Amino acid sequence: MTSPLISTAELATAINAQAAQLVVVDSRHDLMNAAAGRDAYAAGHIPRAIFMSIDDDLAGKKNGSNGRHPLPPPDVFAATLGAKGIGNDTRVVVYDSGNAMYAGRLWWMLRWLGHDNVFVLDGGFAKWQLEGRPLETAEQTRAPATFVASMRAQMRLTADDTVAAITDPQLRIVDARAAERYRGEVEPVDPIAGHIPGATNRPFGLNQRDGVFKPAAELKLEFEAILDGRAPTQLIHQCGSGVSACANMLAMEHAGLPGSRLYAGSWSEWCSDPTRPVAVGAEPFKP
Repeated sequence: MTSPLISTAELATAINAQAAQLVVVDSRHDLMNAAAGRDAYAAGHIPRAIFMSIDDDLAGKKNGSNGRHPLPPPDVFAATLGAKGIGNDTRVVVYDSGNAMYAGRLWWMLRWLGHDNVFVLDGGFAKWQLEGRPLETAEQTRAPATFVASMRAQMRLTADDTVAAITDPQLRIVDARAAERYRGEVEPVDPIAGHIPGATNRPFGLNQRDGVFKPAAELKLEFEAILDGRAPTQLIHQCGSGVSACANMLAMEHAGLPGSRLYAGSWSEWCSDPTRPVAVGAEPFKP
């Protein structure tokens, strides 16, 4: 099975060898500063990289009850991809600052629309820059392409699906947020603190060591402990708004455990409805 990660050395070679077939996407972002990603891109980015915004390109319209980063309608996102120069035959490499929180979102969304030829830069911009590799500041665009979605609807779960999963012992919900947010001790961005009852906490930052993903074999052991005999398809990932959870899905794919699913609305959608239950504190591990 091919890893969804690509190294900086591999990308450096591909930029020159596959220029016509390759689109590199800068998806850097800061939840506390919406302009930070675009500003970082303007200050310096990987050569030939285009910029795609989490807020503007990778999210749909908010209505107050569908979370902070609701998924756009598939046809709208397909049109966005085409306008950016990404077609069905395009190889895509996406990067963020390095933790794969935002790059993982675009990786998952492309997979959701049936596009498998997409990879995340392991170590992201931080590793590329640390290695002294070339940068540029000019904004890049690509000629428009045609992207036709081939939907994998089973990859995405709704709030109702997740409500039902709480009482289904065959399923496990995994929360990718930091432990203190999961426990409800702090909540910097959403109006209510806590977590979905029964969810297990697996902060997405645990996937990396020294700025890159842990070896596949190590991650496989860690996620198999969470699965506890379940198939990956029985794992439901969520986070604050359906972004950092994708990094856990990316780690599972790298570990050879594909097929887990995303509750895309995540906590920001969940807590918008007062009828949905909320838990605080640590949850005991439940086999």
